[in-house]
Amino acid sequence: MLFDAFKNRKSPKIELIKTNPTWRVAWGKINVNYEDIAWRDEKISVILPRTTSEFPMEKLAISSRGQFVAVGDVWLTNRVQLLQKLGIEPDSFQGSSLQLVANLWERWGNESLSQLVGMFALVVWDREKQMLRLIRDRIGVRTLYYTTTGSVRWIAPQLRTLAPHRSSDLDLVALRDYLCCAFVPGERTLWEQVRELRPGTVLEFPDYKVTAYWQLQEQIIAIDQPLAWHGDRLRELLDQVVQEYLPPANEPVGVFLSGGLDSSSITALVAKFHKAPVHTFSIHFGSECPNELEFSSLVASHCQTQHHILEITFKEMWSRLPETMAYLDDPIGDPLTVPNLLLGRLARESVEVVLNGEGGDPCFGGPKNQPMLINSLYGSVTNQDALQAYLISFQKCAVDLPQLLKPEVWTAVQTAPWVFAEDLYSQASYLNRLMAMNIKFKGADQILTKVSNLTQAALLQGRSPLFDQRIVDLSMEIPPEYKLSGVEEKAVLKQAITYGTSSLRSRSVLQTDAARSLLPRRGTTNADILPDKIIHRPKSGMMVPVQLGFRKYWQQEARDLLLNKNACITPYLNQLPIHNWLNYQGDTWSRYGVKLWLLASLEIWLQVNQKAQ
Repeated sequence: MLFDAFKNRKSPKIELIKTNPTWRVAWGKINVNYEDIAWRDEKISVILPRTTSEFPMEKLAISSRGQFVAVGDVWLTNRVQLLQKLGIEPDSFQGSSLQLVANLWERWGNESLSQLVGMFALVVWDREKQMLRLIRDRIGVRTLYYTTTGSVRWIAPQLRTLAPHRSSDLDLVALRDYLCCAFVPGERTLWEQVRELRPGTVLEFPDYKVTAYWQLQEQIIAIDQPLAWHGDRLRELLDQVVQEYLPPANEPVGVFLSGGLDSSSITALVAKFHKAPVHTFSIHFGSECPNELEFSSLVASHCQTQHHILEITFKEMWSRLPETMAYLDDPIGDPLTVPNLLLGRLARESVEVVLNGEGGDPCFGGPKNQPMLINSLYGSVTNQDALQAYLISFQKCAVDLPQLLKPEVWTAVQTAPWVFAEDLYSQASYLNRLMAMNIKFKGADQILTKVSNLTQAALLQGRSPLFDQRIVDLSMEIPPEYKLSGVEEKAVLKQAITYGTSSLRSRSVLQTDAARSLLPRRGTTNADILPDKIIHRPKSGMMVPVQLGFRKYWQQEARDLLLNKNACITPYLNQLPIHNWLNYQGDTWSRYGVKLWLLASLEIWLQVNQKAQ
């Protein structure tokens, strides 16, 4: 078929990139001699990658009475409490967290899910009822993929593991969505025959029944309470979550530190609670580019961390892109992917666990919501509906689709529904609708999968406290005006970090309608864990200099990659817009570099996955 035209194309530019295989589960009969079967019965087989001659049995567990077989990746913050519920002394239990889940399932079945706090992707086989369940954690920290056709359905935590069990047909709607968002949102993947299990859901075989065991919902409480009251609750929970995310007290820990409010807040809390060395890691892109080292170094000095700074060259950014794309599931067109991998490898030289500040914007009303809020006020003037405005707010290729996609591709996807519509037109307050989409889609399908895949590639455990399910739930209880109030973003997070719980409880605060008026004034000395300069600095974000990269360093390589008649994207995309972007024709808003990086990431992702089959 036309859309599968790239299947047999060859590219001499990118060599085969091998990644470590993950566990797989086959639902259906496979050859008994299939390689690396660790456990099987008539209907399912568990395939585990061997280390020498041994299977990694922490990925497989059988419940105490043998009814349930569990396969997967589990990290729990409430392990001790769960053992106590089972009547087991925590010090006496030598099993894995997966074994704990199998035992819980034997006691409570599906009800076990309400008790799990952490991140997990699970497959549970009920030998008695002959039922298979696929389960993903509430926020989507871990991923789980499954094939949708054939007599055998394959399940794995990484999309690349399923390469031998799918065709090379692209999902054209997923392609459209990637071009607009720089990631693939929802259950679709870029491969037509593979789907991703959504966060907080259970998929049952053989009925193919999907059930949500958790849903993100607006539940605003205490609207009569001042900002200080909500900040107090948030700080108390942050203190708890950060402590639970730390490694054992005698082991060092790392934090990815940009110098913004979110990563600085996590750094400060880690330094406050962890007694072993705390390492912080920051990046910059050389003398040609602005950076945030002034702020990250200030935080590192204030928190007395061992600070590491990595310079990433333009040559490295381009040359490391194929390797980075090989470690991702679906392609991600965020320019931070390569820096994330390189910084993770630097961190692994000092630590095994690294925390980050991801989640602050989605959960607490970061400034990226402001264009949508403006559109809600002036949409009737611009004649731009909410969905169109939301797609444009990503600042990728939404407005370019009619010219960028081949006519037959555009016709095939033009009227396909968008996964954002249900949340965008819900009855929740407008800001919380935007936040819900950011958490459910950008969070699960871009931010968290990027963190998970690239830290694992660097042999690290990456943890995102601000995306903890309890923090997310709490964020939906806070009145919207305490999250994004006018030009003051993340007011409640600033309040929580600035004062802390003990000072809040002893301080009387006048309640006003404006969240900004309740924040400490510049120059006050109340900041207990961060300098005032960090609390009140304007949001800038980590700017990766792809605009300069394509203008000065990568233009010829990009031409060879994207305008090649044998490129994987050629059957789907018109070359004229790409040609114009490479020549920077009409780049009024300096956005062509971001679009070109998105396309280069897509092309290279297709090539490395084509070669992986």
